Amino acid sequence: MQLDHYKLLGSTGLRVSPLCLGTMTFGTEWGWGSDEAVSREIFERYAERGGNFIDTANYYTGGSSERLLGKFLKGRRQRFVVGTKYSLHMEPGNPNSGGNHRKNMMESVNASLERLDTDYIDLLWLHAWEFRTPVEEVMRAFDDLVRQGKVHYIAISDAPGWKVAQANTLAEQRGWTKFCAYQAHYNLIERTSELELLPMCRELGISLMPWSPLAGGVLSGKYTREHVTGDTDGVDAARTGMTKALGQLTDRAIDIAEVVKEVAAETGASPSQVSLRWLIDQPGVLAPIVGARKLSHLTDNLKALDIELSAEHHARLDSVSKPEPIFPGNFAASDAFRVAVDGETVIEGGFRA
Repeated sequence: MQLDHYKLLGSTGLRVSPLCLGTMTFGTEWGWGSDEAVSREIFERYAERGGNFIDTANYYTGGSSERLLGKFLKGRRQRFVVGTKYSLHMEPGNPNSGGNHRKNMMESVNASLERLDTDYIDLLWLHAWEFRTPVEEVMRAFDDLVRQGKVHYIAISDAPGWKVAQANTLAEQRGWTKFCAYQAHYNLIERTSELELLPMCRELGISLMPWSPLAGGVLSGKYTREHVTGDTDGVDAARTGMTKALGQLTDRAIDIAEVVKEVAAETGASPSQVSLRWLIDQPGVLAPIVGARKLSHLTDNLKALDIELSAEHHARLDSVSKPEPIFPGNFAASDAFRVAVDGETVIEGGFRA
């Protein structure tokens, strides 16, 4: 597998690379990103390898991520599939500068087009479902942007599976554009997406793209058990705080990271490469989003495409990180349920997710 061995996005015909370049680190406004020179190096290395799939958001580094991308894309815009997001607030004190509603969507897209210095957005993401705006308003506004030619495809991130299913069903009934991709917090430490979201995506022909595939660096092996209790020695304190806030730096997480390091030693790969390869191999996963603050980080991550994990390696990683089942999946998987449904009949094929 290589960056220029492209995959299809959801049920569309759009070709994208199997690793997506995340650009939340482009810009130094948040105190831990990369300046313009380093950001350009990272972008160029990804492009040189045949990568064409870029992820950003209006919110990232206060808009600098989009502005830098606009510079880097100059003269070769059509070569890349660029996704950006709306929903998070851009103007403190203005209640309509955030949210999923039509006003914010339209104004955010126009501002993103200006920052990106482009006429269109390939993939517009709803950044997070805020449980206030009617789904009809959201899907009609998305479809209007597609019909206007400002947006080619639409996608959604961080939303309940039932809301995504409702939105796509409504869009199909009314002839509107449907979501073709979903971004989820998904990695070896955070696997609860497998319980509802991944099955939903597979059933509806939606591609799932994991964000934070290395769990904020925990799966790269840079954290120890001492960091769980508050020691920030050797790591960035701001990034550590965010990692903890997302529930990724715990004793359980360190247990998982230790197994990742064992597999890395056995395969001659880095822990990051093992963690990314495990994600790439999951059914229904399209393209993990890899971010980098240094060129060396990206170079290491891209090598995940070159390695292979054995069935035994997968089994060990699966075992140490398996999420606890939830209702109704745990009920449907129980022996009592199967006996009640099937009796003594033997039915090949098992239960569908």
